[in-house]
This record gives sequence, C-alpha cells and structure tokens, in this order.
Amino acid sequence: MSLRTPLGKVRGLGSAKEGTQHFWVQRVTAVALIPLMIWLVAQLVCLTGAGRDDVLDFLARPWNAILMLLLVIAGFYHLKLGIQVILEDYVHSEGAKLATSLLNTFVCFAGGAVSVFAVLKIAFGG
Repeated sequence: MSLRTPLGKVRGLGSAKEGTQHFWVQRVTAVALIPLMIWLVAQLVCLTGAGRDDVLDFLARPWNAILMLLLVIAGFYHLKLGIQVILEDYVHSEGAKLATSLLNTFVCFAGGAVSVFAVLKIAFGG
C-alpha cells in the first residue's frame, strides 16, 4: 500500500533524498563555526589598537592563516546552505527559484574565493 496519490506516481515527484544530508551538513558547519568564531573574537580583542602591520603579521602566521581559511570556507558554505533553505521555502516561482539559487551559489562561491585569495596572499607575503 502506497501513500502517494496516483498523480504523484505519474509525475514521479517524490523525495529527492537529500534533505537529511543538507540538514546535517548545515549543523556540522554551524558547530565548526562556534570555536572558529570564539578564536576570531579572542584574536580581535588581542589585536585591539594594533596597527595594520601587526594585523598582517598576525595573519601571516601559519596557524592563524589556517584557522582563518577554515573560518572563511565554513562560513561561506554555511551561508550558502542557509540561504538555499530560505529560497526553497519562500520563493514559489520555479524560474525565480532557479535564478536566485544560481545567484546564491555564485555570490557565495565568489565571496569565498576572494576571501581565500586574500588570506593566502597575506599568508605568503604577496
């Protein structure tokens, strides 16, 4: 006995089987961001009053650059996932949903790429 309607069977519209993975990835990125944000806030407090060169020296240290890269990557990926949920819930037109989903992916990828490039340029003294 199936709980699907005859129209649902004909159209083949059912679960995409991706909701659970999306849920868990969003939660994992959120949990990863907690210690990274605590680290960032603590470092910003320590850098209060520091000059530009001090901040650049701070980001040029390997562990600080690695943690900053992890923060940027996890942050932008978490942002993409969160906005995707909002778009899926509140944008009802299929065309607009596709366009905003593509824009979301592009903006988050571009922002992440620019941020990663900036951190790497500072870390390697460019």
